[in-house]
Order: sequence, then structure tokens, then C-alpha cells
Amino acid sequence: MARQQQTWSSCFRRRVQTLLQMTLLLSILFPPSKPLPRDGDSRRAPEQECDGHQEDVCGVCGGDGRSCDLMNGTLSPFLLSLGYHKLLELPVGAQRIKIQEIQKTRNYLALKTHSGEPVINGAWAINRPGQFHAAGTVLTYKRPNEIRSRAGESITAPGPTNQELHLYVIYQQSNITVYYEYILPKDQDISTHSDTHTLSAILPLADNHGLEDAHQVGRAHPNLVPSDPSTPRPLPPYSWVAMTTTPCSATCGTGRRQVLFSCVERTTQTTVPGDLCGHTPRPTPQEEDCQLQLCPAFWDVGEWSECSKTCSLGVQHRQVLCRQTRGRHGNSTVTVAMALCEHTEMPETTASCQLKICSEWQIRSEWSQCSVPCGVGQRSREVVCVDNLGDVVPDEECNLSLRPQHLENCDMGVCAQSWFFTHWSDRCSADCGVGSRSRSVVCMMSQISSLPLDDCDDDKPEELTPCNLGPCIHRTEWYTGPWGQCSSECGNGTQTRGVVCVIHSDSQLEVTMGTNCSHLPRPPDSQPCHLKSCGPQWYTTDWSSVRRTCTCTHSGADLSIQGT
Repeated sequence: MARQQQTWSSCFRRRVQTLLQMTLLLSILFPPSKPLPRDGDSRRAPEQECDGHQEDVCGVCGGDGRSCDLMNGTLSPFLLSLGYHKLLELPVGAQRIKIQEIQKTRNYLALKTHSGEPVINGAWAINRPGQFHAAGTVLTYKRPNEIRSRAGESITAPGPTNQELHLYVIYQQSNITVYYEYILPKDQDISTHSDTHTLSAILPLADNHGLEDAHQVGRAHPNLVPSDPSTPRPLPPYSWVAMTTTPCSATCGTGRRQVLFSCVERTTQTTVPGDLCGHTPRPTPQEEDCQLQLCPAFWDVGEWSECSKTCSLGVQHRQVLCRQTRGRHGNSTVTVAMALCEHTEMPETTASCQLKICSEWQIRSEWSQCSVPCGVGQRSREVVCVDNLGDVVPDEECNLSLRPQHLENCDMGVCAQSWFFTHWSDRCSADCGVGSRSRSVVCMMSQISSLPLDDCDDDKPEELTPCNLGPCIHRTEWYTGPWGQCSSECGNGTQTRGVVCVIHSDSQLEVTMGTNCSHLPRPPDSQPCHLKSCGPQWYTTDWSSVRRTCTCTHSGADLSIQGT
């Protein structure tokens, strides 16, 4: 009885061991198509719709935008040197990342990790647009068509990021403006590293999906067969097995393909109808890397430089490199030896260019008369710079060294003695009626040395010529008389004169009221005068009154009377 029990126990251990091995094999062959959801993860799956609700900025259906912080702004650096310049640091946990260059320039956006590892356009290697896996998310890099689009480059990612990313610009041209936007969820524990189970090395098809993480410790893998030693169950005769793959997504380099599962009979390994494996669901096709061969090298051409001349024929240059697609999913290119591109003709690195036809000098007039009637003088002509449309442009647009002369000397012969005179004066000596205009007349030789007026043999030209501005009609004017005598024979005194307002009318003068000439300045009618200084002299005053006494006799009596 004991021997039989020992044999049964040994058989049972072998069956349990076989069962465990089959369980491990099934976990390898039938990995889950998606990672197990984390406990407490309330985010919506991409296929779920926001029925009947408005999605807020945080991506929550019917939310009020309080579950996250929105970070955005515009960056406009200036006066930068050529090369890499950091613009922004994207923190851990950033979601809904959007980085957009406002307008197209010759600059490039670049991303690096916190440690300096390049992600996009790093190490002076410009990547082609595409998707890049980094920091726990998928970054989409776009570079619009250089000819038809005016939009600049952009980088977007759903997030969340599990490490800090740094945004750079490879500066080559001024006037760069970059808009950025991302959200940071509130009260959410963002893991800063990826927890990978130790069994990932033996589950290549699963891409480490469905393994336990920090939130799933203790939960059973959905494809594990429960092992109960008390009730062992035989393995099913049919199972899903990876049999075929789809064509590789890339004809060269590293691409992706799907592993397809078929229902197979275990004993014969032959394919059978799928309904025989109905006891388990068909595994979702798994993706894996595939590489057929290295992509051929290609010529990568840069933009043409500015023309070496602003007009006429010039030369422009561009950079031509031999590059080859490398890296996973073909999302990066590297510069390789020129010999690898010899299977195609190398594009031109220089080309002729002409922005416009150069402007040229044009003579618009004949030479003018000499500036002097005799001797050496100057004459001039009009010389202008004209563009290809015939418009006059600044002289700087023409070759100044080829400018025709617009001034030159002229010799009118030896000057003899002759009268020289100026133009008649512009102003008539009288405001109305008959007046005269004047000019200066001199006798000179060679217009340099002045001679006495009697040295010129010819008659002297007139210096005055009559002018008449019309009759004086109802014209008012102040008239003044002669100054009177000084009020003092010596010392300071005053002298006066008469000032009247007169109306001129038909050669007649008529005295009128002074108010009619109020619009004219009135001449003074008095002024101080001083004939001589006063010397010493006798001055007399009026005579004073006399006091006298007289005595009168009256009737024998003497009377004394005083009077004046």
C-alpha cells in the first residue's frame, strides 16, 4: 500500500511538473494584447467616447478643468548664436504636449533627455519626420512641406512622460517664435521609471505587456492555467500557436510586423479550424520588429544659400550629404561615407543665380552752357541711376566707379575789358505809381579784377530803370512836416513836427482823419534835442516890495504913519 502510494505521488509530481511547463509555454505563446489596467486608473481608453458630455482641457468628460494645471506660453528668443539653445524643460508627468513653431524658418526643434541623450534632432543629426519612443510616451515630429506650407515644425505627445525632457532649437535664422502647451494632472502619482518584470526576457512577443507592476503585485496573469494538485485537469488537445506573420512594414531597415495565431492540434502540430480552440479566445496579433536589409544611402540636400550678388549673375551654394536611415522604426538618419551613395548621381552643390537685372547709369540731358562768358568756367549735365523698369533709383544701386561725369570745366577764351552787371532788383522803389529798379554795373577783366569805371571803352550800361506798379488810388500814408525849433537854447529840450494822414487819389492828396492810417505805423511827432551845453549866467528874480515911514503934522500935532 505504501509502495502504491509512493508511485502515485511520484506520478502526480510529474503531472504537476508537466502542467507547470505547459503553463509557462502558454504564457509565452498567448501573451495579452494590452497591458493590465492599474488599480485605481480611471482614465478613458482611446476607443471610449465622451457621449453627451464636453471634454475639458484635462481630457475628462464633463470635467471642469480643475483636475490639472494647464501650462502654455510663447517663446521668442533673439540675438542667439548658431547651434543648440535650450528653450524649455518639460517636467515629469506632462501630458497633452504640443510644441509648435509659429512660422516656417530654417531653424530646427530638438529634444533631449535630462541626461543629455538625444531624442529628436540630436548630436547634429537631423531626423526625418515620424514617431519617436522616449520618456514613456510616443513623440510625433512633423516638418511641413518646405514649398507649399508656411507652418513651422511641431512636436506632440499624449504623455504622461516618465522623465524630464528638454526642448532645444538649432538656431540658424532670426525671428523664431515657438508656442508650447501641456497639462500636469493634480493629485496623481506619476512614476518616474518603468517597472519591468524579470520574466520579460522570456516573453519576447508580449513586449513586456501584461506583466506585474507596482500596482499589480499578487494578481495572476490572465493566461496562467490554475494548478490545483488535488484536481489536475488534462491539457486540451488544441491550442492557439503563432504560425505566420504579416509583411514587414518597411521594405528596408527596421520595421514592424504582426504575429498571427492559428488553431493547432498539439500532437500533430497541424492547423485545424479555429472553432476547435473555442475553449480559449484567439490571441490578439502581436507586433514585433522586423529587419530585411539596411536601407540604401541617399543624398540629403540642404537649402540654397543666398545669392552672392544682389543683381546680375551670382552663385549660391547648398550642402549635400550622404545619409542612411538607421535606428528602430527608421526614425533617425546618420551621415555616412559618400561612396555609399554612388549608385545615384550626386545633386549639384553650386548653381547660378540672378535676383534681378542690375541698374545702370543713364545720361538724361546734354551739357549746359558754360557758367562764364569768358575765361574758364563749368558746365553740367543730368546723370541718374535707372533700374530695369526705367525708374530712377538711388545712386548706390549702380556701380559708382562707372558713373559718367556730370561736371566738367569749360574754357570760353581770354576775357577782354568789358562792363559786367547784375540782374535788376526785384523790388520797385515805389509801392504805387512811378518808381525805379536798380542794378550794379562794374568794369572788369576776366571777371576777377575790378578796373576803374573809365577804363572800359564802351558806354556804361544804365544802373536804374523805371517801374510802375499802377496808379495810387485811395492809398493812405502818413506825411510828416519839418522838425520845429528846440524848446531849449542849451541843454536838453524837445522839438516837434506835424504828422497827418493823407489819401492819394488820382495824383491828388487829401488830408484825412488819423484813424484811416491806424493800420500803418505812425511816425513820431516829437523827439528830444540838445543844441549845446549850458554855461554859467546871471539869473534875476522879481523886485521885492519897499517899507517906508512918513511924519505928518495936523493941527499942531505930529502923527507918525508907517506904510508900504
